[in-house]
Amino acid sequence: MTTFVDRVELHVAAGNGGHGCASVHREKFKPLGGPDGGNGGRGGDVILTVDQSVTTLLEYHHSPHRKATNGKPGEGGNRSGKDGQDLVLPVPDGTVVLDKAGNVLADLVGHGTSYVAAQGGRGGLGNAALASARRKAPGFALLGEPGDLQDIVLELKTVADVALVGYPSAGKSSLISVLSAAKPKIADYPFTTLVPNLGVVTAGSTVYTIADVPGLIPGASQGRGLGLEFLRHVERCSVLVHVLDTATLESDRDPVSDLDIIEEELRQYGGLDNRPRIVVLNKVDVPDGKDLAEMVRPDLEARGYRVFEVSAVAHIGLRELSFALGDLVGQARAAKPKEEATRIVIRPKAVDDAGFTVVREEVGGEPLFRVRGEKPERWVRQTDFNNDEAVGYLADRLNRLGVEEELMKAGARAGDGVAIGPEENAVVFDWEPTVMSGAEMLGRRGEDHRFDAPRPSAQRRRDKQAERDESLREYDEFDPFE
Repeated sequence: MTTFVDRVELHVAAGNGGHGCASVHREKFKPLGGPDGGNGGRGGDVILTVDQSVTTLLEYHHSPHRKATNGKPGEGGNRSGKDGQDLVLPVPDGTVVLDKAGNVLADLVGHGTSYVAAQGGRGGLGNAALASARRKAPGFALLGEPGDLQDIVLELKTVADVALVGYPSAGKSSLISVLSAAKPKIADYPFTTLVPNLGVVTAGSTVYTIADVPGLIPGASQGRGLGLEFLRHVERCSVLVHVLDTATLESDRDPVSDLDIIEEELRQYGGLDNRPRIVVLNKVDVPDGKDLAEMVRPDLEARGYRVFEVSAVAHIGLRELSFALGDLVGQARAAKPKEEATRIVIRPKAVDDAGFTVVREEVGGEPLFRVRGEKPERWVRQTDFNNDEAVGYLADRLNRLGVEEELMKAGARAGDGVAIGPEENAVVFDWEPTVMSGAEMLGRRGEDHRFDAPRPSAQRRRDKQAERDESLREYDEFDPFE
């Protein structure tokens, strides 16, 4: 049964925003109490967060579909809907987030580092928020936006200072078990290690992590054996340790040829040429192994390698190796540039930037003008096309943004097709310049003329005031001496 997974495809869906509410306040003796529809709640985000207690992506291998909760719709009485709850997905330290094309979206290193994989939709505004001096009682509300849908790939790259590489059964697991407190599975058959093992080593004042990478064989960089699957775990390591078996029972193998083959696989994988190397000749407690180590050591040192003769079973040469690795790790840490606080750069958009484009296309021999932009596409998603007043409100917003003017500049004429949004999900309509919808039959778009008509009580007060004014005027004009 699989207990370790370091690459999964995850399908995440953020929560949809709640719809706004179109409501009118109702109270005795207040027939026109005004709009009181609340706003919809925001949809929940899907957030990936590094958690040190998580070491594998196994959970997402079994359950690859994850969805955050939706926002609640608004209600009357100016009650806004509840926001959707964010879905926080814990991932191991060193997780890389990629899209389906292989582009890196985020590199999550360090406890608490997070990335919003899918953003929740905005809640729609209720008619109370849409009211204005011109539109006193909107009979519509905006719809909530749908949340993002994303297909992402998670890859785990082990975060360690030292990587042990070598052939299967070279003794890497035994070596990490005696250098640290790690307890990997150890047996005398190839590919015993199926997952990377991590251990913590203390060498004087230096504390570093060491990783046992599953055994490599010729062709690993092209997918043979387990190499291609786990070579990515070597990328983050600062030091590479070649563990060479000096007591192998295979007649066609020797430490020097093993080293050449592993180095060739690392070279073909790429990106590891600048890492310092150390060669460990393991199993020198075996008589034949000790003789072979003494035979090949001068050749390896002539190539520029530091060579250590060790035995994980007999605990020979481990202290010297541990401190040598600690020195190299310390040098690598000192060479790294100091981390500086992230500078926040604000780049406001130009004042005259409308934020949309109009492109002329030909569909079936007929012109089609496609409008693309964040604002127009969002406004279309928020519009209830079953409500004429809402459609008129959308037309007003597009007109104020300058869409109609740009359509004219692009050569659009009355009756031409206009599409707002991408090709797979666009709203298409026949363009009629400055046309008014049915909601404007009684006046200008969005206005409610019920509020323009005087109410009876107000009219009576005005009539009485007019009578008093007329009486005062007659009194002022009266002359008793005439």
